[in-house]
Amino acid sequence: MLFIGEGFEGSGPNAAHINLYLGPKSGPIAGALATAAASPGPGHLPFQTILKPNLPAKPVTLFIAKAVLQPGRHETMTWGPAQAGVAAGITRALLDGVLPPEAEDDWLAIAAVWVNPEASDAEEVYRNNREATFIAAGRALQKGWPSRDELRAGLASVGNPFFTPKAA
Repeated sequence: MLFIGEGFEGSGPNAAHINLYLGPKSGPIAGALATAAASPGPGHLPFQTILKPNLPAKPVTLFIAKAVLQPGRHETMTWGPAQAGVAAGITRALLDGVLPPEAEDDWLAIAAVWVNPEASDAEEVYRNNREATFIAAGRALQKGWPSRDELRAGLASVGNPFFTPKAA
């Protein structure tokens, strides 16, 4: 069993976009997590999220940067507020009952995380990643999301922060 969710929060360079994959350790997520953790690519170093040193998020969550890490502020925004936000969002989803109780010790998660190289406000990056992860966790377990009506409406207004077509 594998659950997939998506969350977007905020605007401008401090916005967060999360693709979240989660499910039982006995399912495909375990192999995916182990492979991702053991296969870093240039500028993409997977790492476990933590609430603070010596206190990991639950369920165990692997953070994978979607943007190639750039030295300086971008690395700091990724490893600092973005990863802390992901850790807080997934842990809040567990504690608030969005995720089932068995997720605490028997599930794993992988968060593919976009941090804009122009991100500049650590508090906003943290808040946006926390909320986007929490939203993604809820959507991952929401059967029938998005609905066909939501898909139809979305198809009529396709777009994202980097592109909006002139005509559908």
